[in-house]
Formats: sequence, C-alpha cells, structure tokens
Amino acid sequence: MAAFHARSALPSSGITRLDRLFSDDRNPLRERVLWRMLYETCARAEEILGLDVPDLDMEFRRALVTEKGGDRAYVHWETPTARLLPRLLTGRTAGPVFLADRCAPAAGRRAPALGDICPDTGRGGLSYPRAEYLFKQASKLHDPHGVGYTLHQLRHSGLTHLAAKGRSAAELQAKSRHRHLTTLGIYVRLGEETSARINEHHRRDRR
Repeated sequence: MAAFHARSALPSSGITRLDRLFSDDRNPLRERVLWRMLYETCARAEEILGLDVPDLDMEFRRALVTEKGGDRAYVHWETPTARLLPRLLTGRTAGPVFLADRCAPAAGRRAPALGDICPDTGRGGLSYPRAEYLFKQASKLHDPHGVGYTLHQLRHSGLTHLAAKGRSAAELQAKSRHRHLTTLGIYVRLGEETSARINEHHRRDRR
C-alpha cells in the first residue's frame, strides 16, 4: 500500500483503518468529532474549525461554513457525526464548536474577540496548528509508515472514497464545492475508472 502523503488518500480498503482511528477511545471526543466531520463533509479544516455553535443545523445534519473569500455555504455530515456532536456540545448555545484546551487570554495581542469565546467555559477555538499536531500524533498508531496523517487528507480521502463508490463528477463537485470540474482532477478520473469496472462486470455477467 502506498504511503499516505500530503496530497494523497487511503484507498477504499483504507476506510476500515479510518474507522479504527475515528472510534479509538484513547482519543478525546473533541478530536473524534472533528476528524469524522472533516471526512464526512469533505470540508476544509479551516472551515470546520471556524464553526460556532449557532452555525450548526442539527436537524438537517449540516453547518454553514465560511469559505475562502468570505462566501457562506452548507456542508453536510452523516450518522456517525450526528451521534457524537450533541455529546461534544453538552447544551452549549454559543461560542466555537471546537474549544481550545485552555481559557483564552483576556487581554493582549493573542486575546480573541469576545464573540469568539465560549461564554460557558471562557475558552476560544481550537487552532489549526494544534488540531493538526494532535491528529498527526494520534494517526501515527494507524499509519503503517508511522508518520501520521494531515487534516487535509481527511477531505481528500472523503472525496476519493466517494468517487470509488461511483459518485459522479457533478456530485463530487457539489460535495467539495470546487468551482470548476477540472480542479477535481484525480477524483473524476477515479470515478471514470470505477464506472468502467462496473460496466465490465456487467458485460461478464451477461455472458
């Protein structure tokens, strides 16, 4: 099996490896929810880490993220995230979805805006560098090469695995929110290869 490099994804058989990582109780609930949400929404890590509790629509399993350039768009998650998310929020109605480990500084250059602090805990949002470090450390245990993975690879893997299931280029574009089909690159090619294999199996079955 090829190494899981910065711009690559686990093959379809690697879904089991991801499931083990997501369900490993040695990892805190916050991390397991973040990782599942990134994989299931195929969103960018910055978008998910930037979510506040009011951005969530629990009923329809979606969240309103802020994209590059400031546009707003919905991303959608699946049952595993839907089951874990209420446990993470524990009744909170404001502040970041993913909280930092410590209370935010009240003054100084590093002090976040009041709206970026959870009123119940006094904590700000989990930073990208910290989230990346924690994921890499935890994923080393599940990486055959012992290197660990990056948060971006969860988005990449989610799209790759959807393509392997036969999702169309248009569906992948809607899920990833890529503005042009040409930027889907490997995902679209993988979808075409999967479609060809399906047709080949169909021809064999008719013989």
